[in-house]
Formats: sequence, structure tokens, C-alpha cells
Amino acid sequence: MRIAVVGAGSIGGYLGARLALAGEEVTFIARGANLQAINAQGFRLIEEDGTEHVARSVRAVQKTGEAGPQDFVLLALKAQQVGALAADVPAMFGAETAVVTLQNGIPWWYFHKLGGEFDGRPVMSVDPDGAIAAAIPGERIIGSVVYPAAELVAPGVVRVIEGNRFSLGEPDNGKSARVQRISDALARAGFKAPVSSDLRSEIWLKLWGNLTFNPVSALTHASLAAICRFPATRALAAEMMAEARTVAEKLGVRIRITIDKRIAGAESVGEHKTSMLQDVEHGRPLELDALLGSVIELARLTGTPTPHCDAVYACASLLGATLAAQKGRLQLRPQG
Repeated sequence: MRIAVVGAGSIGGYLGARLALAGEEVTFIARGANLQAINAQGFRLIEEDGTEHVARSVRAVQKTGEAGPQDFVLLALKAQQVGALAADVPAMFGAETAVVTLQNGIPWWYFHKLGGEFDGRPVMSVDPDGAIAAAIPGERIIGSVVYPAAELVAPGVVRVIEGNRFSLGEPDNGKSARVQRISDALARAGFKAPVSSDLRSEIWLKLWGNLTFNPVSALTHASLAAICRFPATRALAAEMMAEARTVAEKLGVRIRITIDKRIAGAESVGEHKTSMLQDVEHGRPLELDALLGSVIELARLTGTPTPHCDAVYACASLLGATLAAQKGRLQLRPQG
């Protein structure tokens, strides 16, 4: 199959390298040092156990038009990056091309084929001007929930931290031939890629932790364990989760674990820095609207009060705006 990976970062690199090693025809849409490294030496993958593989058959191009028509496009960008590139994605469309979305948080297509009173409604927090939905029709979308953690340690080199599961699902919860086809390809590449009949519930379950711990960690510079063990922030996390759970339930989603169990799971991860805290430390844009702004938008839509989520969102939004205006970053360092 011809598979294009838009974004040759940690997750995109992990997926693309393994798919190429399994025999798929993979093209990365990349730029700068990543583009040059991939074309010069292939894509190097360092697995959890330290084993290294080099996918030499891959190619990388800067413009989507150079990739040609694809069977699948894996959209491996952060949510806040999709809008700027969405208009370029159709250059890779053939008659049957499907787009697998790999963003965290509530996706722009959340209400596509959902049914009910909100069917087809846009999610303005992640697609404020409708440019993404206009460029990538809902009929082409396959959703995904990304569970692994990986990092781009050098241009064209990804190290896997943990995990190999990518849940997949059609917006209408059906089990189509195309979603089974990409599931099978991922399985051949060594991933767990089950097809879910209720992907939105999986989206919410992962989001439940992200909407809470990411912005709180960005504001406090604390690890997951520290947030969970400090009584005030543990209580704040519980309040935010309770508010989000009410929103999810009003949209027909049932989160099947307790708040205490979810917090305990985060605490067990230990002294881990969330991705949003890492973005603060490196001066990168924050993935805030997809993770929390979207939940607040859906709360207003369903008439749900979310005072704790609102307060954290306001503070984290100002932090993100300040860092952007100053072109700065924030890091805690020991004195002396």
C-alpha cells in the first residue's frame, strides 16, 4: 500500500518506520533537517529494548504534491498544527484515499455521523474557521487513539519509550473494509491496532487524563506523581475530571473507571513530565484547545458548568500567549 505520513516526528516516525520495515510504500512529508536525514540515510527506529532498525526504503518530500495519490494518509501532527497544512493534504487524494487522524483531544470531526441533535456540528476550538473540515471531508476520515510514547531524538531518528497500541474507528462506528485494511497493515508492522465500535469513548478516556494533568503540569512545572500526591492539586484534578465526565455523559459517552482509579494510574507513572510541560520548557505552542478548550466548548453546548476547567484553561491560555509573545520558554533549574 502507498501510505503517506504527514509529520515525521515521534509518532509519525514510529508508524512510518515500522510500516516501511513491514513492506509498505511509505512517504514522509517532512522539512528541514528531518527531510535531509531521511532521504540520506532512511529512518532509524530505536525500540523499547534498545534494538535498532533502519527503514531505508522510505522517501521524504517537502510538498504533498510530490507524494502522489496515496491509499492512506496518516496525519501525525499536533492538533494546533493541522490547520496550517490542511489545504495541502488533498494533493495526495485518490478516489479512495482515507485520512487517519492521530491528534490528541477532541477531533474537529467529532460530531460527523454521530447522530442526534449535534450531528455534523463543527468543533470550533480545533477548527475555528472551518478550514480543516473544508479540506478533509468527513467521509475520508478514520479516527485513532494514540497510546504509545516516543521521542524524536535526532533528525530521522525516533526512540520508542513505551507502547504499541493505536485504536482505530470509523466516525459512524462501523467496521468498513478500509479501516480493517489499515488495521491489518499496522498489525503486520507489529502494532496492536484494534477496530473499535465506539472510538469516542476511547477518545474521552484518554482525554480525561490529558485535559487535567497536561495544563496543571504546565502551570506548576510538576510531574504526574507530584500533582497526584499534593492534596490541593489532587483535589483539583478530581474536580476537573468530574466536570468533564458530566460533559461526556451528556454526549452519550460512559467513562467506565472511577476518578480515583484514573488518578492512581497517573500517579503510578511516576516523575513523568507531560507533553505540555515539555512544550513550556522548550517554548513550543501548547496543545491546549484540543485538550481542554474543546471540552469547555462542548460543556457550553450541553449546558454544563465547568468552573474548575474554566479557571485552569484561562491561566494556561495566558501562559501560552505570554510565551508566544515573548518567544520564550520556562524551565525550573536548581540554584547555585
